[in-house]
Amino acid sequence: MTALSSAGALAGIKVIDLTRVLGGPFATQLLSDHGADVIKLEPPQGDEVRDWGPPFHDEDASYFIGINRNKRSVGLDLAQPEGRAVLLRLLEGADVLIENFKPGSMEKWGIGYEELAKKFPRLIYCKVSGFGAEGPLGGFPGYDAIVGAMAGHYSVNGSVESGPMRIGLPVVDITTGLYCVIGIMLAMHERHSSGKGQFIDAALYDSAMSLMHPHAANYFLSGKIPGLSGNTHGNLAPYGMFKTKTCNVMIGAGNNRSFKRVCEELGVPGMAEDPRFATNGDRIKNRDELNRIITERLAQVDGQEFALKLLKAGLPCGPVLNTAEALNHPHATARGTIVEAGWYKGIGTPVKLSRTPASVKAPPPKFSQHTRQVLAENGFDEASIERLIAAGVLVEKRRA
Repeated sequence: MTALSSAGALAGIKVIDLTRVLGGPFATQLLSDHGADVIKLEPPQGDEVRDWGPPFHDEDASYFIGINRNKRSVGLDLAQPEGRAVLLRLLEGADVLIENFKPGSMEKWGIGYEELAKKFPRLIYCKVSGFGAEGPLGGFPGYDAIVGAMAGHYSVNGSVESGPMRIGLPVVDITTGLYCVIGIMLAMHERHSSGKGQFIDAALYDSAMSLMHPHAANYFLSGKIPGLSGNTHGNLAPYGMFKTKTCNVMIGAGNNRSFKRVCEELGVPGMAEDPRFATNGDRIKNRDELNRIITERLAQVDGQEFALKLLKAGLPCGPVLNTAEALNHPHATARGTIVEAGWYKGIGTPVKLSRTPASVKAPPPKFSQHTRQVLAENGFDEASIERLIAAGVLVEKRRA
């Protein structure tokens, strides 16, 4: 990912972003990285994750900073009729609207999809919610951790000693953000032939359920309820975390040939011929004994050196790194994983296009930083802007 070098594949696409917290903002950051003009309309209180710190840069928390670069911020009170009128003006010429209000909120204000589609037939409307609008849980609020729990994630994450455990990353929110981008791209492609926009229903619950592979597939075929997997793989052995003299390493052998080569690197080539470990099914049945032997062989080994040795031999293996080690790894540098723009530093977009790469054009915006600029671009004169500010429709400073 480069800085200030590409207009991006989505240059000319206008996105009105009403989302807050993580899933929606993650999606719109991806769109903005690739050149879309993302206008972030924040409520008078601002996006609440501006307060989710420490750490902070000025008044904004790292949580906000990590998912809001390349956007322009407008403070707008949609609870007021004039605020909704401003939204309608901004939607003129917009390609996408994305929001994550509680289901029914936009409809109550008269700006739900059905109404907006009449005024803006080409508009792609992406709705992010916890559980969707229908079904027994429809309309209920949902955060990443709660939805992950209800989708079965924690029932397979953790060990017998720990019990069910929350996953240490917001995978449900991030996956929902990715699905939003996929849905928006699909709708944009279809619009080329139909000339029409459409409604995208993106629920955290559906995204979370989609992540239950291979556990769901195993359950459908066997009828057995998957249990806690710890650091192992339900369908492969050896595949897991092992202690070495210096650090933990992850080793994975996806087939018999790989297993034989792992055994050779461990100095026990005959283990691949042992009837207990001859096939993957045998290795799963005798996983505890297999892991015991591997652990013994690794007890006096330098983990970093061993992992690199296996990688050079074409075998999947890697050391367990902490955040600082991962971010400062030479390969992260070589891949351009870390991006910067002035004071800002973050993780770049992993999708690397050859002709129209993503880019960092601006750090995350201050609250309402671009209110006057955006409204002027959309036909509001200075007197109108001042009047809307005086009326509290446009908000330049966050309200408590």
